[in-house]
Amino acid sequence: MPSHLSADHPAAQPPGRGSVDALISQTRRLKGDVDAVRRDAPSDGSDPQERWQRALYDLALHQLTDLDEHLAQLRDGPPPAPSAAGAQPAARTAPPAPRRGSLLSRVGSAEWNLLTDEASWSGELYQILGRDPTAPPLTLDELPSLVFDEDRPRLTGMVTDCLVDAKRIDGEFRVMRPDGEVRTVHMMGEPVLAADGSTASMWAVLRDVSELRRSERAVSETRDSLQRQRQRAQSEHRLAVELQEAVLPPWRGSLRLPHQGTETLDLAAHYLPSSASALIGGDWYDALQLADGDTLLSVGDLTGHGVAVASGMATLLGAVRGMAMAGTQPGQLMSLLNQLLDATVQPALGSAVCCRYRPESRTLVWAQAGHPAPLLFRSGTGRRLNSPDGVLLGATSGAVYAQAEETLEPGDLLLLHTDGLVPGRSSTAAVNRLLDLAPRFDGARTAQDCVRMVMEEFGETERADDACVLVAKVTS
Repeated sequence: MPSHLSADHPAAQPPGRGSVDALISQTRRLKGDVDAVRRDAPSDGSDPQERWQRALYDLALHQLTDLDEHLAQLRDGPPPAPSAAGAQPAARTAPPAPRRGSLLSRVGSAEWNLLTDEASWSGELYQILGRDPTAPPLTLDELPSLVFDEDRPRLTGMVTDCLVDAKRIDGEFRVMRPDGEVRTVHMMGEPVLAADGSTASMWAVLRDVSELRRSERAVSETRDSLQRQRQRAQSEHRLAVELQEAVLPPWRGSLRLPHQGTETLDLAAHYLPSSASALIGGDWYDALQLADGDTLLSVGDLTGHGVAVASGMATLLGAVRGMAMAGTQPGQLMSLLNQLLDATVQPALGSAVCCRYRPESRTLVWAQAGHPAPLLFRSGTGRRLNSPDGVLLGATSGAVYAQAEETLEPGDLLLLHTDGLVPGRSSTAAVNRLLDLAPRFDGARTAQDCVRMVMEEFGETERADDACVLVAKVTS
């Protein structure tokens, strides 16, 4: 104890036992509450966010356990000081070691007399440093022998500043115990001044903070892991968006196909991202004028999200365009797409609708693979086209896809969409909601007006998946 505090000075007296007991009770209640929350937390270790939260719970529990131990030491008073130099071994009987893996840190004390070169250690300090309690305490010159080489300058500097400039000590260093175990020790101390103002001795409290530092590192590592995961997710999102923008049709607003002739389709489309995921899905839409003057219309959806799915979508859409341009009819095109998806290294499932429109006869030939059928709106009413047979892409090898044919009339409106457009409902209920727009569509002048009506109806809806809609209006 510093020389300016006498044993009967108020500041040297422990606080009231009742108040400390109350603090201990509060600490233990809080510890029980934190432990209950920790037990309910996910613990499979698969998610960095969950690992970070669990590490924080563990750290909070360790800190509360540590506080509980310190309050108990405060209530019980300091350990008995050695009665004489020759009686040190009996006074230094080491207490039981703390549980391994716990943050229940030990606190020891020491005083080094600069006038007599004597040192006195508490039993806890022997335990912290792994020293034989029957051995004499190390002097200030001998203490660095326990410390890691790279930490010795820090310890030496703290001690020198204390003894020469009367500065307080507050720092950490690592020690190697005789059993080979490495411990981190936090040292707080101050000089004890003689009557003439010179430094007579140095008094210090040393605390084993090894488990605390390990717990803090675990929290930091999981936080860093979470940050890296977020950065990877952001990079993947940017890449998926760039890939999607590069693949989907470049036109925005409206488009007329074919570019020449009186019989054309007025086209408009819109893509709606998921409101529940930051990752890009595999939905696509497309409209393309073919070499023979026909117009290709397609929409589709590859299951999943992320860069791999966006890349798979790009592969499928590229295949659709290439095969359609080569003259492949919708049914055969779907069969070839199924073979392509079935042969991929990472098999996936997909759905699609592919339509080929012949403007001179206003004939629509189409096929589907487990996808919602196109909706046809005419004279203020709407209906779903009867679907030809076709299973999901990638569901089975060698699948055969039928195709259907429909003759359109001037003013007809064709709407193609993916499942996520009307979320949270059965397919029948979703289609019925779209068909209810028939009277409004009847008064629309352009396909873009119809898409705008769809967005007014469904655009603000919370959706778990991406979606897209493609509208084609027959003009003459």
